[in-house]
Amino acid sequence: MGTLGEYLTSPFVIRAGIALILIALNSGIAGSFAAFRNSTFLVAGASHAALGGAAAIILLHSAGLWLGVDPMIGGAVTAVLLALLAGHASYGGRSGDVDTMIGVGFAFSMSVAVLLISLIPESATRVWAILLGDLLLVTWSDLAIMAVATAVIAVFFLAFRREFLFITFDMDGAKAFGIHAQEHNLLMFGLIGLSVAMLLKGIGAILVFAMMVAPAATSMLVAGSVRRVITGAALIALASGALGVIVSYFVHVSASALTAFFAAACYLVVRGSIELSTRRRIRVPGTRC
Repeated sequence: MGTLGEYLTSPFVIRAGIALILIALNSGIAGSFAAFRNSTFLVAGASHAALGGAAAIILLHSAGLWLGVDPMIGGAVTAVLLALLAGHASYGGRSGDVDTMIGVGFAFSMSVAVLLISLIPESATRVWAILLGDLLLVTWSDLAIMAVATAVIAVFFLAFRREFLFITFDMDGAKAFGIHAQEHNLLMFGLIGLSVAMLLKGIGAILVFAMMVAPAATSMLVAGSVRRVITGAALIALASGALGVIVSYFVHVSASALTAFFAAACYLVVRGSIELSTRRRIRVPGTRC
């Protein structure tokens, strides 16, 4: 493998670094709004819906059809579709309907993915690669798709940030002010679904939840404003990825797995520190805890 310097300047690590920047942007923007909207379960549902869509494209490839279509395009379509269905269910304000819709979509997508894997055993490794992900195997083509999708997501969130924040924290108030709440709600959910799908190639369907949710959840524990939550989430995701890539050189473990591990561990450490600090502050002198 060579020295650490040679490893860090190798083409596959450079591509991984670019992917991590894009992942961090998605985590900061879409991940934070998913957390604000209390729709973190959507991330898990959309990631597995994307797996089913990608598997469908791979099946078509094995039949000699749609050879020029990247499997992640199919994944993006199914992830966005599930997100839109969840967004429609959420408009009524009943969280149970949202969770049910996402849960059913989650189960259906995984069933389709397993079924398609059984139909294309010779291409099953391609599906498993999307399920597990590998930062160090990201190609320039993957990065191009991720970059375009991230740019679209960032532009829409920037253009409609006020409307998104309004419907996130006060849906009834947004309706009263004449905001097209349903349309903006669907748009926001669809963008979150697209964001999740674009992360699958680098981080995998299993681990995408950690990278989309944990950094935002950690940032929300310490940040005092929406802007700081988004910025903090992006920085935490980027730092977790950088640490994961570096540590993988020494321990020869999946960089994607390490990245998700550090992102989740950061939340646990920060949450534990806050809990401990709170207990110390409320302790009464002269009494036992």
